[in-house]
Amino acid sequence: MKTISSLSVILPAYNEEGNIEKTVTESISYLQHKFIKYEIIVVNDGSSDRTGDIVRGLSSSNPRIILVNHPENQGYGSALRSGFDRASFDYIFLMDSDGQFDIRELDHFLPSLEDSVAVIGYREKRADSFVRTLNAWLYHAYIRIIFGLSAKDIDCAFKIFPRAAYEKIRPIKSGGALFSAELLIKLIRNDIRIKEIPVSHYPRLFGKQTGANLGVILRMFRECWNLRNDIRDDGK
Repeated sequence: MKTISSLSVILPAYNEEGNIEKTVTESISYLQHKFIKYEIIVVNDGSSDRTGDIVRGLSSSNPRIILVNHPENQGYGSALRSGFDRASFDYIFLMDSDGQFDIRELDHFLPSLEDSVAVIGYREKRADSFVRTLNAWLYHAYIRIIFGLSAKDIDCAFKIFPRAAYEKIRPIKSGGALFSAELLIKLIRNDIRIKEIPVSHYPRLFGKQTGANLGVILRMFRECWNLRNDIRDDGK
């Protein structure tokens, strides 16, 4: 087991005014007893609600909370990229800000961390609708066929990995839903081992999910094409 002294937590957020304060405060409660140095980077991806204002208020009284603000919605992958690029500590931890994960389950991930290992969660039981779960299964099957990526839950928003590994594979070009798949593909191609651990998944209490809209799906196919071309050109 590697000792982790510093951690950057990335929370992408789009119209999460009902969830963001609880997610941030629960994260602080956990982190302050676990890490000598930590930061919570909330990327407000062009929200039309009070998400940005709430985080700005929280950060005014706690310098460990950092707001990265996108004036317009750029997509899930773009939000993650902004957060990862802003991270300054040794390890990066990704978790969605919608309250569907419990940061305390990071306890199960930390013992598996090494310099050349990324530890990623897979949802034991998805707390999503049948249609959303079916869409995710079809997407995973498509990514497995196209890229040979066999992770159990590519888009599970509960991942931790060394910042040095991310620096090695930058840039992640996908700005939409394909970001997580591109991240894993590039980590593996650069000799970073993937360790998968089950994680609990809870129902969303406030707000709504946007991942299944037509624009997101079409963007994913376009970015798949671009990633395939990049991999072919790279030849690795």
